[in-house]
Amino acid sequence: MATIKDIAEESGFSVSTVSRVLNNDKNLSVPDETREKIYEVAEKLNYRKKTVRPLVKNIAFLYWLTDTEELEDIYFKDMRLEIEKSAKKANVEMSTYKISEGIDNIPDTIEGFIAVGSFSDAELAYLRGITANGVFIDTTPDSDHYDSVRPDLAQITKKTIDFLMEKGHKEIGLISGTYHNPNTDEDEMDIREKMFREIMQEKGLLNEKYIFCRRGFSVENGYTLMSRAIQKLGDDMPTAFFTAADPIAVGSLQALNEHGISIPSRVSVISINNISIAKYISPPLTTFHIDMKEICKNAIALLLERVLDKRKIVKTLYLGAELIVRRSTN
Repeated sequence: MATIKDIAEESGFSVSTVSRVLNNDKNLSVPDETREKIYEVAEKLNYRKKTVRPLVKNIAFLYWLTDTEELEDIYFKDMRLEIEKSAKKANVEMSTYKISEGIDNIPDTIEGFIAVGSFSDAELAYLRGITANGVFIDTTPDSDHYDSVRPDLAQITKKTIDFLMEKGHKEIGLISGTYHNPNTDEDEMDIREKMFREIMQEKGLLNEKYIFCRRGFSVENGYTLMSRAIQKLGDDMPTAFFTAADPIAVGSLQALNEHGISIPSRVSVISINNISIAKYISPPLTTFHIDMKEICKNAIALLLERVLDKRKIVKTLYLGAELIVRRSTN
């Protein structure tokens, strides 16, 4: 069985530091990287105490998406599974609550929450009434009170346009979903569309007829919108399309292939997420890789800072993405 001395030798830290970290000494001041390294080595060596990390109970996972929304966008299913895995690794006990159950079903005894989906002002007010410890993933609905972790979609949109322009594209279209405002029940412009319009306008390249958006980030929506673009534009199609998410891209590629439009020699397609099927579709999809493991790990870490370290200041964390170039662009 591994000892504290073994962990100290493997990690490169002193026996004293390792011992105090593993015993959750609140008076010890060391960087988070040090704690994480010690925890990783302890797990690698199968160190067993009563617990390596403190057990955190009464955490709610608010999965504010319908079954249909998860089915249509595998991004959220991957997120849910990764959150559950990250929580288990961090010794966090979570209970899952779904939008169908209603906000009133969340008990006022929770220590904190991780939240995914869209929340109304009334729902946010309810949450503020029961806990100050919360982290939203993929959105920032209440930056005055709660933390959030999300991919930097504004920067990714900028990088997308820069990449396409470096390839010589000036006629660039957009296939995207919209943001559903839970307060008004209206569809609003998504951040990707906002940034696309702003950047293309600055470059003098914005062409309204190349933009196709409606609610939903599903394969079906991508197919419908790209079919609409093909019918409306005919030979006046742009040379490239930015699709806001991989499921939309899958549907868009299907529509282009059915109409005999060559990809990428006639139309290039680039997307966001890098879901598992992105490299297997025809042609393989150029897309930005969103590191779901990193997003969820950071969300759990922020929550633990709130619950265990009693941090009061609010944090909003934006994560970058890596461009994976495949054969859907030239």
